[in-house]
Amino acid sequence: MPHDLIPPQVRSRLRELRLTARRAAGAQGIGLHHSRSRGAGLEFAQYRAYEPGDELRQIDWKLYARSDRFFVREAERESPLTVWLLIDASASMGQRERTPPQRIRLDAAKSLAACIAELALRQGDRFGLIGLREDGLRLMPAGAGPRQRDRLLLELHALSPHGAFPQGERLNPLWERIGAGDLVVAISDFFDDAELALVERLAAARREVLAIQVLTSDERDFPFRGGHRFRDPETGEELLGDGAALRADYLQRFAAAQRLLQARLDASGIRHAQYVMDQPLDLPLRRLFGAHGAAEYA
Repeated sequence: MPHDLIPPQVRSRLRELRLTARRAAGAQGIGLHHSRSRGAGLEFAQYRAYEPGDELRQIDWKLYARSDRFFVREAERESPLTVWLLIDASASMGQRERTPPQRIRLDAAKSLAACIAELALRQGDRFGLIGLREDGLRLMPAGAGPRQRDRLLLELHALSPHGAFPQGERLNPLWERIGAGDLVVAISDFFDDAELALVERLAAARREVLAIQVLTSDERDFPFRGGHRFRDPETGEELLGDGAALRADYLQRFAAAQRLLQARLDASGIRHAQYVMDQPLDLPLRRLFGAHGAAEYA
């Protein structure tokens, strides 16, 4: 059943969480998404220059008479948030956890996405899905309500890992759908530089981006002993070696790569959390959306 993506004990803890976004330009800290946003509401906020597509009724004609220029009265209004779930479905997301229940990485990403969709549903927010695979994007337009949640769960169940991370023109539909001010939650292992470059570009284009990195406990601990064949699922490259002999060098390199990843995300203003698959599923969500999450993760 689609609903089994969220374990019962995790579902009960989701009640403590709220999706948050920095919606107001120049806002300090992190507020709930339903704080005031610019729009055609009732309470006046500021003037701005007229842009094609603005409604004529928003033009301040008295100011036009004085200045001979068109200005729009911008007001503050309450507005729902649009959340886009970007799921990495490249081959590396097929990496399997060796300990029971031996889920693949993409399974964990699907469960995290389902949890975020549940939060959006409870808050009356819109949410959509973009699965990223080498052969193209699997895109479900944003919508709201229980039926949208059910469609999303079915799309998640149909998503499977394949190929490398998409690049170039294959990403064009993503840019056409995600609007300025939307909240983007990218769930990936972030092992491919193309994945990191994409979220950096989104952040630079004034999309608010959150990143959840999904790791297996093997990648964190490197518990291998004896001879092993290590294979890159995307390139097919293989490395033969003794696990114990490789462990110290691996852990040093892995820690350095993690520091670099976190530094690049921080530099782009991207909130981020790490999820290792032997941890509680809602741990990264509490860090991102809990009342004290920012302090806990700092």
